[in-house]
Amino acid sequence: MSKPFDTYDLLPSVPSFELSSADVADGKSLDVAQTSAIFGGPGQDISPHVAWNGHPAETLSFAVTCFDPDALTVSGFWHWAVYDIPASVNELLAGAGDADGKRLYAGARMLANDAGRHGFLGAAPPPGEAAHRYMFVVHVLDTPRLDITTEAIPAWLGFRLVAHGLARARLTPVFGIPV
Repeated sequence: MSKPFDTYDLLPSVPSFELSSADVADGKSLDVAQTSAIFGGPGQDISPHVAWNGHPAETLSFAVTCFDPDALTVSGFWHWAVYDIPASVNELLAGAGDADGKRLYAGARMLANDAGRHGFLGAAPPPGEAAHRYMFVVHVLDTPRLDITTEAIPAWLGFRLVAHGLARARLTPVFGIPV
């Protein structure tokens, strides 16, 4: 069996660090809280808790993203993108991805996801497809603020994350809907 395509394998190699969550885990199925209600399912569109430590001492800020490389598009699907998270922060609480941004730390900014909505959009793969992977990644950056606006798209953020990246860590839960 071949290994599924991993878009992060294409990026320059950087060190990793410890990433954990009270809500998601590698290879485990997402809970209904992290699935989508917007696309008609029973989900709640609640971003998961993520916590990190052991990142480089020269860290000046963080970004947190969620990407589904298995979406039936040539570009995958961005579910969440938060950046300019202060270097003093070491976790985002569950629900930090609410559209109003009130649960984010001061200074952090959020882009619209690939559905055009600011905030976290939960998993919603078509019924009967193989389970999709949801890559929750914390990016360590060498700048306190990225030079992009909240009108930018996640792909542009991705360029800036590579240009300023010092380290990254990832958790990859999965989710599928049986027929």
